[in-house]
Amino acid sequence: MVRSAVPFVSAVALLAGIGTAHADIVIGLGTATTGPVAALGEQTVYGAKQAIEDINAKGGVLGQKLVLRVGDDACDPRQAVAVANQFVREKVAAVVGHLCSGATIPASEVYQEEGVVMITPTATNPLLTAKGYPNIFRVCGRDDQQGVVAGEYLLQNFKGKTIAVVDDKQAYGKGLADVVAQTLEKGGMKVAYRGSVTAGEKDFSSLVTSLKDKGVNAVYYGGYHPELGLMVRQAQEQGLKAQFIAGDGLNNSEFWSITGPAGEGTLYTDSPSAANDPKAKQLIESFKKAGLPEPGNFAFYAYSAVQVAAEGLKKAGAVDNKKLADALHSGSFDTVVGQIEFDKKGDVVKPAYVMYVWKDGKNVELATK
Repeated sequence: MVRSAVPFVSAVALLAGIGTAHADIVIGLGTATTGPVAALGEQTVYGAKQAIEDINAKGGVLGQKLVLRVGDDACDPRQAVAVANQFVREKVAAVVGHLCSGATIPASEVYQEEGVVMITPTATNPLLTAKGYPNIFRVCGRDDQQGVVAGEYLLQNFKGKTIAVVDDKQAYGKGLADVVAQTLEKGGMKVAYRGSVTAGEKDFSSLVTSLKDKGVNAVYYGGYHPELGLMVRQAQEQGLKAQFIAGDGLNNSEFWSITGPAGEGTLYTDSPSAANDPKAKQLIESFKKAGLPEPGNFAFYAYSAVQVAAEGLKKAGAVDNKKLADALHSGSFDTVVGQIEFDKKGDVVKPAYVMYVWKDGKNVELATK
C-alpha cells in the first residue's frame, strides 16, 4: 500500500510543484498524505497542484499567482483541527479540503469560527453542512444522496435476497451505511445482518463466517478501500459468494492491488467520471508524467474545488473571506466536473451518482438498464 509521507512544511516543494516564488495568494489543501487512505490524498494533492499550475499559466487571480500549501491530517480528527489552526495562522485565502468526513467536520468548526472559506472536494457526510455555516462548501454530493442510489440498486437487483450492511464506525462509512440500510427498510427489504469493523483491521475471517452463516447474497460496506479489499479477498478464500457494494471510497487503484482477481465485479457508487471531458486532459497527462495511475474523481474534484476558489476570488474582487463566501453563494462555476452552483447550506445543487464496477483491474461505469 502506498504511504506518501509529506511533511506540512515541505509539501509545496515536494508535491505542489509551484516552486518557491513569492506567496501571492495561498490556497490551503487539507488532506491525508499519510495513513491508510494516503493514496486517495495523493490524488487530491496532484489534482489541486495541476489546477493551480493551469490557473497560474493563464495569469493567476487578481493579478497574482496562486501557491498551494498542503497540510497532512491523515484523516484524523485531532490532526485535522491542528492543520486548520495552522492554515488560520498563515492567513490562507481559502482551504480546499479536507478529505475524510471524520476529519472535515471538526476542521470546519475552526474555519467557521475564524471565517475562513473551506471547500471540500470529497467529504460527503450530511452533518458537514447541516448547521448552514456560510463559509463551508462542498463540490461533491452527500451520503444521503449517494446511499439512496446504492440502496435502490440493491432493492431492484436483490429483491427477496439476503442483504448485509457493514461499516467502519467512521463518519463517512457509518453515515453512508446507515442511509443504505434505511433505504432498504423503506423499500420493504429487511437487513439480515448489520455490523461494524474497525478501520485498520486486517483479519475479517469472523465477519465472513457470520455472513456465510446468514446466507448473505450481497454485502454493502461503508468505508474505504483498504479494509474492503481485504474483506473481498478473504471472502473469496472462505467461499463466500456474495456481491460486494461500496461508496466512492472505493475509487482507487489500490483496491485492485489488494484484491487481485477477487475484486472482479465489486460495485461502488460515485459521481460520473470527468475523465472523458477535454478539460481533464492536462490532469491526466500530469499523472502519467508523474508515473501515477490514471486519476480518479478524488483528483478531478480537488481540481474543481481549486477552480471554484479561484473564480470565487475573482468575483469577490479581493482576498476577503466574507466577500469570497458571498461570491460562492451567488455564483455558478464552470469546472472540470461540470457546472457547480451552491445552495444556502453550501451543498452543490443537483449532484449525480452512478454505479461503477471493477473489471479486469479497471473501474468502469456500469451500464444502466
